[in-house]
This record gives sequence, structure tokens and C-alpha cells, in this order.
Amino acid sequence: MDSEFTTNDTPSSRRMPWERLRRPVLTAAALMVMALILRIALIASFAPEPPPTGKDYFLTMLVGLHLDLVASFILTAPLALWCLLVPARWIAARWHRVLMLAASIFSWLALVFLHIAEWFFFEEYRSRYNTVAIDYLLYPTEVVANIRESYPVPAILGACALGTATLVFLMQKLAPIGAGAVTSIWKRSQWAFGWLAMSVALVMSVSLAEVRFSRERVVNELANNSFVAGITAALTRNLDYAAFYPTMPREEALAICRELLADDGATFLSPESLQRRIPGSLEKPRLNVCLLLEESLGSEFWGSLGREKKTLTPHLDRLANEEGLFFTNLYADGNRTIRGMEGILASFPPLPGDSIVARDRSENVDTLARVLGRDGYRTLFLYGGRGVFDHVRSFNVGNGYERLIEQKDFANPSHTTAWGVCNEDLYTRAIEEMRTLHESGKPFLVTTLSVSNHVPFTYPKGRIKEDPNAHRRDYAVKYTDWALGQFFDAVKKEPFWKDTIFVVVADHGARVYGSQTIPIHSYEIPMLMLGPAATQQPRRVDDLACQLDVAPTILGMIGRPYDSVFFGHDILNAPARTHRALLHHNRSVGIYRDEHLVIFGLNKEIEYWLGNPRASLPGAAKRAPLQRVPEPDAVFKQLVREATALYQIADELYMNRRYQVHSRPGENNPLTDTKKAVSATKNGGTGG
Repeated sequence: MDSEFTTNDTPSSRRMPWERLRRPVLTAAALMVMALILRIALIASFAPEPPPTGKDYFLTMLVGLHLDLVASFILTAPLALWCLLVPARWIAARWHRVLMLAASIFSWLALVFLHIAEWFFFEEYRSRYNTVAIDYLLYPTEVVANIRESYPVPAILGACALGTATLVFLMQKLAPIGAGAVTSIWKRSQWAFGWLAMSVALVMSVSLAEVRFSRERVVNELANNSFVAGITAALTRNLDYAAFYPTMPREEALAICRELLADDGATFLSPESLQRRIPGSLEKPRLNVCLLLEESLGSEFWGSLGREKKTLTPHLDRLANEEGLFFTNLYADGNRTIRGMEGILASFPPLPGDSIVARDRSENVDTLARVLGRDGYRTLFLYGGRGVFDHVRSFNVGNGYERLIEQKDFANPSHTTAWGVCNEDLYTRAIEEMRTLHESGKPFLVTTLSVSNHVPFTYPKGRIKEDPNAHRRDYAVKYTDWALGQFFDAVKKEPFWKDTIFVVVADHGARVYGSQTIPIHSYEIPMLMLGPAATQQPRRVDDLACQLDVAPTILGMIGRPYDSVFFGHDILNAPARTHRALLHHNRSVGIYRDEHLVIFGLNKEIEYWLGNPRASLPGAAKRAPLQRVPEPDAVFKQLVREATALYQIADELYMNRRYQVHSRPGENNPLTDTKKAVSATKNGGTGG
């Protein structure tokens, strides 16, 4: 009988099959050493200020050791099962040796690259691999080109090759795969089952709360393991909201939402809906709107906000100080472009999991383009990149924009990067399109989304004195400011200038930094409205607001009636009680108001942070910085109720495809009744 299938229980067969297990055991050990080296490097480079306590460092290493062990067992499980279960006659075969060598080279090359790449990822996002990394895997064209243009690729590949060669050599030398003393398939199967059972047990030992031991977010990220974090992000892209976050009875949640969204003069059209009619006058002209969404143009760069000793935005500062309506206390809803689109265009709360821009039930949600389209506007979206990236084309074309112009539609761009054409080309095309739309005699909404202020931070030479080959963020900001300055110099000469509201607003801040679970200070963005139709004199607006408030504020400035299910408010006209910011980071969501920040985490955890996120700014010496507090006061308790209701109802509306305006029976346009009333009044009728 072939010894592979014998079931004898000799002393030899009871020994551990070391020749078979040596490779997976040493591979797991090598992975743990690599993870430890990476963690030490990240701590040395990115430890927060003030420095963590000794207890934090101890827990960082302890939690990290546990998660590294989990990751190493999972990653080596296929190798362990193969080594234990293949027949002895295969192991000695030439084809098997070649296969194992090729698999070893490929696997180590990928693992070494991911460890090196994570250092750069952490530098940018102060986070282990998260939803950003998962999303980027879906777009290899942009990501590979971005890596090639932004990072020292030859050095990285050289390090990968050297690390891979070293590890493969050591594995071949120290852990050759032998047939082993144990020849019984039964015994080897027991060891294979044991490895698999240990892997499952380790996975079950992982707790989502394990990496939330510190009140300092970055410390928790340092303790995490990149593969565990990445898998967690991938598995929570579409969360069951009610299973993981606080909820309340639906009737109570709906009532709270209706109370929170009841702006002065608004009329709810149904007792079971958030749809309401926002008052206005049909006598007011249908002003054009040009909405300029700016990549990563956070408040930290604006000299007019006192953030830089030497401003990076001289053109925008001049416009803000001398001409514009300048909103100085605005927060992004997240740290991704699709979060900015979700908040600015759809006035929709940032639910945990993916943005609705990237989800599968967003084919008919209400947006600024839909509202204006119902009032006879022409709508156009211009994007410097490929429309497929981040669902830009599918979301916008599916939700109110009649046309979308993307990278392929720019014939001879003056400069391109991995992300698309430069800002000046985008704005030149926007002026051409607005000129054509103006000549058609219909009002228009033109929205642009820029890409220049993004790694690799390059731009056409000669526009500013700084060298684009330096690949520096502050230079890209200066170029963005220059391009916007050129745009406004040119557009002021156009016939549609006086009838158009121009809005400059960032999609999100530049970097993620801060100790809070939601690092709110890095979410600060300005908004600037320009043009005679927007304001006749410069003015600053310091009221607290967020991206959800952008669309209602634009519509309020136009002043015509419309139907809406938006969650935001007109900043210029809404009562003070509506001033709040809804926020998102990774799998946490929150609400901020009156120096109180409430954060909802997975497994229905609630955090309370008290203080002012702007406490470190010049002139803010008397403000207390945000600090986590153990017990909620009355304001916190009220915010918990508000946030629970807002996020719960938003999730319900989205999941049931009801975030949209429904016309009443016999009404094809939400403005029909009002138009009939105006017509009847003009003809001597009662308007009733």
C-alpha cells in the first residue's frame, strides 16, 4: 500500500511534520517581523503631539502583536494547507519546485510592496489601509499612473526586489519543503485542520473595539494591522445601519427630522415625508449658477483666514476681501471627493459605509441639478478626469445633469496628470460652454470638478514661479489659486457675468490630521460666492455650516420656490438652531454644534468631545481645544437625539429609494400650483 494513505500510528507518525510546516511557520514569523518593523517606523515618523503615554505605547505594541498574529495566520493559511496536504511524490517533482518558487517570488513581491506602500499611505491619510485604499483598487488606471508620477518608483521597486530576493533566498535556504517524517494523510489532515481552526479562532478573537483603546485616533491607527484594517473596510462598504448604529422608533425619528428641517416658511407636503415646499417668488429671475468644486482646497491654505504666514491663495484672498460673500466656518462632510459631491450636490448626510455616489441605489436621488432642472435650467457637469472614476459620470448623469464633459473631451490639453487635465483647461472649457448656454436664452447650472491640487501636484510650467517638478502640495495650491484668478478675470468680461452666481467650494480638506475619531479640524473648508448676482459688496459669514447647506444656500440666493427633501439649510436665512455640521470618517459619523461633537462608531458606540476645533488658530487663545469627555451634558444628549434621527431617516430614505421629490397627483412640475396662482392673479382671478 502507498505510504501516503497508511494510517499506522507509529512514533514517527505522531511527530509534528516539521519538514512540511517549516515554510508556513517561518513565513508567518517573517510577516510578523515585517509588520513590527513597519509599526516602529510609523511611530517614529508619525507619532502625534503631544507624545502618547507609556501606557499607550504598550497597548499599541500589544494590540499590534495580536493583530499581526491574526494577519500572519490568515495570509499563510493557503501555503500551510498546500504544504501539509500535497502527496509526497509531488513535492520532489520538478514542476512542484518551480511552482513553489514562482509563487514565493510573486507573493513576497506583493507583500513587500504593500508594506512599503503603506508608509506612503499613512503619510497622506494618517491611517492604515481604509476605504480609500479599497476604492482605489477599483481604478487601476488612475492609481498606477499616480504612483508612477508621484512617488520614487525606481527606488520603491528596487527596495521591493531586494526585499523579495532576500526573503525568497532565506526561505529556500532555511525552509525547503520536504516530504516529512509523517506520511499518513490522516495525520497531515489533522495538522491542516489545526492550522485552519487556529486561523478561524484568531479571526474570532478580533474585536472592532480593540483598536479604539486610545483617545488619540492616530495611536489607534498605529496599533492596527494593514491587512486587518483593509479587510474590515472591504466588508463594511454597505453596512446595515440599524445593526451597528443607534436608532429610535421610526415615528419619533421622523418627527425630530421634520422639526429640525422646518425652516421658516417651509411647508411639508405629507405627514409621512420630508418633502417640503420652500417659499420664493416666481417674479425673481432664474439666475445662472456656476459651481466650482475644488480638489482639496482646505481652509489651511487661505491667507484671508489667517492660516498661513505667507498666503498660498493671493487671488482668492483678494476676491474674498474685496468682492465676495465669504463663508468662513464651513466643514466638509468627509475626506473624499465622493463625500463632497454627496453633500454639496445632494444635500445628503454622510452615512457610514460608502457614499451614496458609489452605492447601487442612487439612480434617482434629488440633487441641485434636479431642482433647477425642474425649473427649466440647462445642466452641465465638467470633470477634468475620467468620468468612470469614483462614479462621477454615472451619478451625475443619472441625477439631473443633462451632459457631462470629461477628460476625453478635451482635444489638446496643456497639461495632464494621472487624474486628468489641469485646472486652466477645465475653466477655459467652462467659459466656452457657459457662453454657448447663455446664447441659447435658457438659465444654466454649470458644475466643474478640478483635479490639479492632488498628488503628483504638477501643473503647466510658467504659470507660477515655483517649479512643478518639485511635486509639492503648496505649489499646487498656488497654481489652483492662479487658475481661479485667471478664470474670474476672464469671466468678468462675459455677458453672463452679471446674471450668474459663482460658487467656489472645496470637495474636502487637504490632509487628515487630528486626534479625534473624526478629525474635524482638518475638515474645515471655505466657500466663496462671487458675482453681482451673489453680492454687491464683500461680506463675511461666520455661521457654522457644512456641505449639506451649499445647495439650499444657492437656491435661497436665487429666491424662487422649489420642492426639496434636502437635509441642509440656507445659511443666510435659516435660524441659528439649524447651524450644525454632519461629519464622516471611515466608519464613524458625527454631529457638531455649540462646541459639542458627538460621534457614532460601530457597535453603537458613542463618543463625546467638548471644545473648539479651531482653538489653535491665531486669536483663539481663550478657546478650549476639543477633548473627549466621559459623560454627556444636556447639549450632548440633545445632539445624540438629533443625530440618531437624521442618520436613521437618511438611511431609510436611501435604502428604500425615496430620497427624491414626488409630484402630487395632476402636478407634473413642483412649481405648477404656484405658477397657476400667479397666472390667475394676473388675469383677475383669486389664485385659489
